[in-house]
Amino acid sequence: MIKCTLRFTTLVLLLFTVLGNAQEKKKFSSISNILQRIEPDDKVDSWVLVYNSYGKGEEIKVSGGKINYTPQFSGFNMFPSEDSFYYIVYSSGGKINYILDTEALKVFVGKIDNVQEAAIILAADGYMVDEEFKDLAGNYHEDQKNYYLDLGKLTSKECPYQKTHYTLTVSKATGLVSNVKDNGTYIELYNKKCANNPRLLKVEKKEEPKTDEPKKTPKRR
Repeated sequence: MIKCTLRFTTLVLLLFTVLGNAQEKKKFSSISNILQRIEPDDKVDSWVLVYNSYGKGEEIKVSGGKINYTPQFSGFNMFPSEDSFYYIVYSSGGKINYILDTEALKVFVGKIDNVQEAAIILAADGYMVDEEFKDLAGNYHEDQKNYYLDLGKLTSKECPYQKTHYTLTVSKATGLVSNVKDNGTYIELYNKKCANNPRLLKVEKKEEPKTDEPKKTPKRR
């Protein structure tokens, strides 16, 4: 009886450990490291991931043989940035090709092989790993069937500028998104040009001017 109880207790603890590990959230590493986890589905002889910052290109990853290519002056971003971008050069059947936007990147990735590729695919729909707020919009967990990604999205470029964070469920088998949960806005920024800026409204709000009192006529003596 004691042996059965011990075995049952051990199984329960093991089950809770497995479930706990499955639900444990992990933060995504840098965008650069995420992109390096790409495993192209198409027949690619070799490919190079290039990071361009302030006009200077750096090869982040080289897979396969060396490629002679022309440096590019535009590319894609998985996180909004005006000073830098990425692009991919790959060789297939003796032809050189360039990946310069997230839609082409999505095709290059093909079937989702890992959670990093899931984040890359979702970038084509505007979602991002927010490197500044990974606790809210840059982490994930997984179980046997799905990836669960907490990602950000720029939901307004107008007044106020804002980001919203979502939890997206992605099937490991099909790569399809089965559920999108809106977790609300986590950044809301106003500027002086915003007509609805609360601070600006407080500054502009003035006391109504007092009406002039009617002039009193002098009394005759």
